[in-house]
Amino acid sequence: MCVLFSLAAQAAEYVGRVVDEKGIPVPFATVYLEENPIVGTATNNDGCFRLESSEKPSSSLIISFIGYEKQQLPLSVFAAGTELKTVTLIEQPIALEETVVMAKASRQKNKRKAMAQLLYKVYNRMQYDFPDNPTRYRIVSDVSMDSQHTPWGMEQMIATAVCIPEAGKEGRDSVQFSGEYCKRFFQQTIRDSADTILAGTKLHKELRKMANEVDSGVVVHRTLWAIGNIRYDFEQTMNDIRHWSVSRESEKETVLTHVEQKNYLGIFKYEYRRNYIVDSDNYRVKRFSEELTMALNVPFGHKFRADELELLNLLNMSDSEIEKFRLKKANARITLNTIYQLRGSKLYPKEKNLRTVANLTGSKDQVIPIDVKATQRVTEIVPDVKALPKSALTRRVKREIVPIY
Repeated sequence: MCVLFSLAAQAAEYVGRVVDEKGIPVPFATVYLEENPIVGTATNNDGCFRLESSEKPSSSLIISFIGYEKQQLPLSVFAAGTELKTVTLIEQPIALEETVVMAKASRQKNKRKAMAQLLYKVYNRMQYDFPDNPTRYRIVSDVSMDSQHTPWGMEQMIATAVCIPEAGKEGRDSVQFSGEYCKRFFQQTIRDSADTILAGTKLHKELRKMANEVDSGVVVHRTLWAIGNIRYDFEQTMNDIRHWSVSRESEKETVLTHVEQKNYLGIFKYEYRRNYIVDSDNYRVKRFSEELTMALNVPFGHKFRADELELLNLLNMSDSEIEKFRLKKANARITLNTIYQLRGSKLYPKEKNLRTVANLTGSKDQVIPIDVKATQRVTEIVPDVKALPKSALTRRVKREIVPIY
């Protein structure tokens, strides 16, 4: 199929193929121009893509997929009529799964003072490294949705976010998010199959409705960028010494891990694990990994409290919050990773990856699997800016439906 596209393409068309390190095609990898991310497409089931562009052949083409290092190549190498270019994506270990070797208990015993000193050094470094003034980011945000382990759609949003340090609730950073342009890619046969799976009951229809509303409220894209408030979370937990541990991945990196566990009368249980990967020499944060594992067992007739519904809304993809939900059980694992980059003397987010895997069991024992993958990559950073106007935050984002060939 890729070869046929290559032969049939015109001068303004560019084609290629994307595979992983084993040579397996990567479907729904995003392909876009670095200088103008709105010009882009996604790969099909065979890993092939076709892009029409009037940009200069010397422009840079970005190929990206969650869990892999992005590839940046000149647009010209994909020109139609030339030998079909195959791009191999290399797995990026920090994305989705952060391997942390926990220190043995014997090493932690009677070392709380040393731990407190280490945490204090990291916290002081954070106060210096992260910008104190509002910063604007231009972002390419991809969210893919699966149905029973089969990808049926992917949404890409070009957006602007302004982060205002410590201007939010409880001293958290305030985040403004304004979508500029949105594309939803899908393959019709896969989408038809997903519609059949998700259309059987009222509960399934509600999930389908949620998935359709993602773009209108940009809720997933906005939430992904807003969570992971590293300085605030660290400050809130650094005095909880007994729940911290330390391990060394290498001579250059140290992993600091904080674990929080809760059990609300057996109804709601969760474990929240935060991993701070820091430079062993200067205590600067390189990466930040969070993992939430939760289990919900709802007794008959139970009415959710406000705080329980807030946690349940972590799984909600619609623009409106869950207020009532006929749910019996839920199991979920949510993983978020943030990679930082140094610009001048300050640290800024470079990339964020999210994975949500959940199973919801309804009142008639229907089981709804949820598998959402998301990645956000920063394409531009502008420090010392003003807040976005209200009109930019409330306007409806233009959406384009793009069938994958």
